[in-house]
Amino acid sequence: MSASLQVTQKLQHQHQHQHEEKQQQHLYESSYYLSSKSSVSKQSFSTFKTTRHISVKTEKGQEVVKLSPLPKRAKRTYLAMDKDKEVIGYVIPVFRASHDVVRGLMEAQEEVTEEGINYVAMRNLFVREAREAMEVKVEKKTRSKHVRESAERLEMSRTFRKKMNPDSLTHRPEFIVKPRGQTVWEGKDVKLHCTVAGWPKPRIANNVLIDAKAHSEKYTAESNYNMHSLEIKCDFFDTAKYHISALNVKGEASAVASVVVKDGFSPEHGVTFETTIIDKFEVAFGSEGETLSLGCTVIIYPTVKKYQPEVVWYRNVPLKPSKWVHTHWSGERAVLTLVHLNKEDEGMYTLRVNTKSGYDTYAAYVFVRADVEVEGVPVAPLDVRCHDANKDYVVVTWKQPAVEGSSSILGYYIDCEVGTHHWARCNEVPVKYARFPVTGLVEGRSYVFRVRAVNKAGVSHPSRVSEAVVAMDPSDRARLRGPSAPWTGMIKFTEEDPTPGEPTDVVVTEATKSYVVLAWKPPAQRGHEGVMYYIEKQRISGTDTWQRVNTGMPVKSPRFALFDLAEGKSYSFRVRCCNSAGVGEASESTGEVIVGDKLLPSAPGNPVATRNTDTSVVVSWGASKDVQDLVGYYIECSVVGTDVWMPCNNKPVRQTFVCHGLITGANYVFKVKAVNAAGYSQSSPNSDAVVVQAAIVPGKPTGVTLQEAFKDYMVLGWNAPANNGGADIRGYFVDYRTVKGGVAGKWHEMNHQALTTTSYKAENLKERLFYQFQVRAVNMAGVSKPSLPSAPLECKEWTITVPVPVGLHVLEVRDTSVVVLWEPPVFDGRSPVNGYYLDVKEASAGEECWKGVHEKVNKMKYMKVTGLKGGASYVFHVRAQNLAGVGKPSAVLGPILAQTRPTKEIYVDVDDDGVISMVFECSEMMEGSEFVWSKNYKEITDTSRLTIISERGSRAIFNSPSLEDLGTFSCVVTNTDGISSSYTLTEELKRLLDISHDHKFPIPFKNEMAMELLEKGRVRFWTQVEKCTSDCQVEYVFNDVIISQGKKYIMNFDKSSGIIEMFMDSLEVTDEGTFTFNLVDGKAKGTTSLVLIGDFRELQKKSEFARAEWVRKQPHFVEYLDFSVTPECDVLLKCKIGNVRPETEITWSKDCIEIAEDDEDAKKIERQDGELTFNIGKWVIKQEKQKEKKRKPPAEDVPPPPRPKISKHDAGVYEVFLRDERGKDKSTFSLTDAGYQAVMNELFRVINSSSEIKVLSTEHGIVLYSTVTYYHEDLRVGWLHDGKIAASERVKSGVTGDQLWLKINEPTEKDKGKYSMDIFDGKDGVKRAFDLTWEEAFEEFQRLAAAIAERRARVVGGLPDVVAIQEGKSLNLTGNVWGEPVPEVSWTKNEKVLVSDDHYKLKFEHNKFASITIAAVSTADSGKYALVVKNKYGTEAGEFTVSVYNPEEEESKEEKKD
Repeated sequence: MSASLQVTQKLQHQHQHQHEEKQQQHLYESSYYLSSKSSVSKQSFSTFKTTRHISVKTEKGQEVVKLSPLPKRAKRTYLAMDKDKEVIGYVIPVFRASHDVVRGLMEAQEEVTEEGINYVAMRNLFVREAREAMEVKVEKKTRSKHVRESAERLEMSRTFRKKMNPDSLTHRPEFIVKPRGQTVWEGKDVKLHCTVAGWPKPRIANNVLIDAKAHSEKYTAESNYNMHSLEIKCDFFDTAKYHISALNVKGEASAVASVVVKDGFSPEHGVTFETTIIDKFEVAFGSEGETLSLGCTVIIYPTVKKYQPEVVWYRNVPLKPSKWVHTHWSGERAVLTLVHLNKEDEGMYTLRVNTKSGYDTYAAYVFVRADVEVEGVPVAPLDVRCHDANKDYVVVTWKQPAVEGSSSILGYYIDCEVGTHHWARCNEVPVKYARFPVTGLVEGRSYVFRVRAVNKAGVSHPSRVSEAVVAMDPSDRARLRGPSAPWTGMIKFTEEDPTPGEPTDVVVTEATKSYVVLAWKPPAQRGHEGVMYYIEKQRISGTDTWQRVNTGMPVKSPRFALFDLAEGKSYSFRVRCCNSAGVGEASESTGEVIVGDKLLPSAPGNPVATRNTDTSVVVSWGASKDVQDLVGYYIECSVVGTDVWMPCNNKPVRQTFVCHGLITGANYVFKVKAVNAAGYSQSSPNSDAVVVQAAIVPGKPTGVTLQEAFKDYMVLGWNAPANNGGADIRGYFVDYRTVKGGVAGKWHEMNHQALTTTSYKAENLKERLFYQFQVRAVNMAGVSKPSLPSAPLECKEWTITVPVPVGLHVLEVRDTSVVVLWEPPVFDGRSPVNGYYLDVKEASAGEECWKGVHEKVNKMKYMKVTGLKGGASYVFHVRAQNLAGVGKPSAVLGPILAQTRPTKEIYVDVDDDGVISMVFECSEMMEGSEFVWSKNYKEITDTSRLTIISERGSRAIFNSPSLEDLGTFSCVVTNTDGISSSYTLTEELKRLLDISHDHKFPIPFKNEMAMELLEKGRVRFWTQVEKCTSDCQVEYVFNDVIISQGKKYIMNFDKSSGIIEMFMDSLEVTDEGTFTFNLVDGKAKGTTSLVLIGDFRELQKKSEFARAEWVRKQPHFVEYLDFSVTPECDVLLKCKIGNVRPETEITWSKDCIEIAEDDEDAKKIERQDGELTFNIGKWVIKQEKQKEKKRKPPAEDVPPPPRPKISKHDAGVYEVFLRDERGKDKSTFSLTDAGYQAVMNELFRVINSSSEIKVLSTEHGIVLYSTVTYYHEDLRVGWLHDGKIAASERVKSGVTGDQLWLKINEPTEKDKGKYSMDIFDGKDGVKRAFDLTWEEAFEEFQRLAAAIAERRARVVGGLPDVVAIQEGKSLNLTGNVWGEPVPEVSWTKNEKVLVSDDHYKLKFEHNKFASITIAAVSTADSGKYALVVKNKYGTEAGEFTVSVYNPEEEESKEEKKD
């Protein structure tokens, strides 16, 4: 063998030895890795075991040595070759081991062995040298030449290895040619190109997840030699930004290209289409189960061959064809068919016809009636949906029906379809909450659900079934919907503990009366196989006692629903993972969660019904307050006098709704109720009755006058029409025309939006030009006829020193009197108006007959004119007065005929219950007429003083009559010929109050106050009244001093029997005097007294003797049961006993239920030295029975958890009994009502020992806080800043545990000052003051806030202040942007956001540089521009001005100047 061949084989053996050592390091590397990266055959070469060779000749005639075939038992190498016998890599042998070992390797974690860049380079080197080993040439060389070539080859190999490093061999992807944005017509194709470089070779992925293979009819993607292209067959909806990303082990690069698809590219391009919809469908009514079709005929003009418009049907969102919805378009008629109607199909249906020139729409409402087979049962629920589906869990929601049936809905049954047409009930007990978690599903199976409502009458029909849902992990569902993540260029092998880790982020997503839902994130460490979960709950907070909930079977999903929890109790939860290797550590606890229902919505506001058409009414109402997850509202209607309520809608709606299908001419009232997942609210009050008929347009406005004039504008005023057409006036429209030389021009509209006031400022007029104006009113029925034109008015500036009143009108026209009212002038003139003068004359008299109605100035804006002649007509005008004098008269009002109309006057009534009211009756009311009450001729809007009732007339009831109600009350009937009346309430109110008091029945006594002696020497004072209300109160008085219940006095008032009692343990010397019971029942009063003077000494001796005899004979209470509060805020019930023996039985009871020895409350009772105590706030831990030899620590060793010292649960009547053969005694303490309040007052007194106020600065602001011994929810805390309430959007207060705090967010200099905290318990309180040391606290806040400000988004430079550019050139500006996180970037022009297009090209590169390019600028591009950056820490705008000039125009301007 030649020397050259020997050297070559020696090198080959060395490389193979190195390869075997490297293979030992990668013993467990899978062969799958290399097979996935290159198409490598399963062949390999062996090392040379023999010197036997075959001589062959190449094409050039040279003799070559070819290796001999492999022997059967030759040792395998791991060189891989392709079909051309070229060595290209390695084949890793399959690792053979047990299943458990392989599974452990596949699921290992965190300790990673990566294929580094050195490994890749060495592999390529071996391939190249192996290739050289196969192509050995036989040639004769001298020994010196052979040695020299070998040395050179070894030196080159060393040099190559030195140069092999990551910096020189690899680099991140880079776009050599980026994709370019394009604009195309709809229907054309567009092709995006780019070229990418990088090593290792980058992988390409679309950020919008375009799967070209799955949508080959839409997209064509190609990748050849690092050139990539995407071809799109465009429609209008393909307008978007297309992202492409390139990834390898060194990083990622991305590029974006915008594609704009313009519609209109079609044979009919340039044609303007006109769409007309005829044969429209009307408001439709259907019943559940029926089939309903809606249709319209569509006419498109002009007709273009083969062109069809886009016809889309909507019900809030576009409707898609399904088994319930069928659509058809014949080319002329669009038809929508609803198969098997259900309540979900109710709603507003809209037909939209889209053409190249625009669109046209038509809409009408479809109502679906819900029928029931059994009378009284509810209708079926609706809108059943599935949420949050997992492997064995899904949440089902629905909406409550509009009709509950003959009784309230008790709950709902949820059914699940198992198999084909087989339904299984998911819950045994009806659930009231419209949301239910269904557990125990089989993974991979598809389910549908339905819901039924149940009340006392029976069960409803099932709802429409939900969409099918598959029980599977959400991550699996996401993988099925989209492509997998791109290859990252590395394989990781990890080693980990087979036991799973602990779950994270355990939270309670729902907590209702029926169930609690937990959610968590799976652990990062999952062990060698999938994990399942155990859930544990803790009932007693602060202890180590945890109870496993799902002991039978662990759950598979990271969701779980817990049932059968105690309502009102608090629980904590945690989760453990498990697999075959064991159970992992527990997660963090959720904290305490209280089980209880969510609040029902509050009743909606008063509904207002307004006439619409002959068969419909518009109903609006106020929204429910403080409602959570509002679903909508249901409206019900009833014909007046029937008391039969019918639903107006079967699907919840928002705040305004048109109720169709009503009877024309019938009188209806309406009510509304809100609904959320928790149930229904109370119904709103009934609306006012409304007659169903079409509204008519209002009458004409009157009295168009000029109120003020300047050089270029005039202020007009007018009077509202007398008849509003049966609907509220929604506004006014003003028309104008010019008058030149007595010739009037055409009328023009002055305002395009309706005015809400009876005045208008007509602007942009020409000075010294005459104008005429007319006004039209509008209501929901339409626009009225125009008013009479005003006189020609000249537009010139007024120099009036005293203005003119406006708006004159009359009320209460009688034979001898009339009330004239007016409005103040629009402007004051030289000084404010301080009074008015009213003038009157007969209509037929001359101008010299005007005379004043009064001599002194009238400061009111109304006046009653008396002394008129019946049947005569009068006119009136008003003059205003200010410091400059009396001005010109107003426009003349009248003529007014002095004639009494057939109407009644207002009168005052005091009923049998003593209620004072004013009554006004009218027999000439028109349809839609209303009573409007005023005081001193100002409409009454505050109902705190008066309550208005309009039934058979109108009655104004005084809520609390007093001197504040003195004045003139008037009432006007709208939509009539001025029917009105007034009543002046003067000092006669005192007489009315006396009559009211007399009308009220006094409190009669059956028995006057009496006294009797009881056993133990006790004294009882008592009396009895014949009748009283629940509001009756008793005041106990001794010698003119009010006494209250306590140790000495025990009071009792049984309102059902009318017996009033007061007990005393004994009579003492100081008890001589007069005892009185004062009763107050509303405004009625009663008094009864008993005088203990004279015979008092004898009564006292009898009481003392009875007491001594009783004490001598039997066990007794030395001090009766009472309460005390310790400094630790513990509430104790205490009493002292005497004359007891060991056999004396002592028994405690609460609410007549004896407290047994094994009860929890028995451990709260203690006895020491003749004193019994009951610690209400003591926490008792239940001790479980010892199991086998395990012993639990005593309850005393367990730290007590926080709990209320006292709550409503502790309220009740407590009694202590003493019994033995000698006798018995009893002591009672009522911890209810007054007794409970007394305990709370004492508790609050002890609580009020709070700590001083302290200060804490944070990055958000300054926090002031104080700590109390114990905090109770009934304790009220108020914060003051310099004597004012400290509360605003920035300043918030609250309580956390026992800490009371005030947070000042983003403080300023205004927040500096003295702060105080008031703790108030309803009786007494405590105040804590703190003078905020501003400099120290504010500096600390600024220091913390500065750290956040450094991360705020801002423009750091690059933009000029002003840019001047020649028209036609392109402008490119780049701004430098900074922020952490990276800010959002936008450009604005004149405060309007710019969008990137062909003219404006907007870019944001490297998260630092934002640029704008304006192609071919014009003068229209001049303006104020801004670069706006924003992140979560702030927003900033870099502004600059662009000025575009035209050189030719500039030169022409200069020439003109010259």
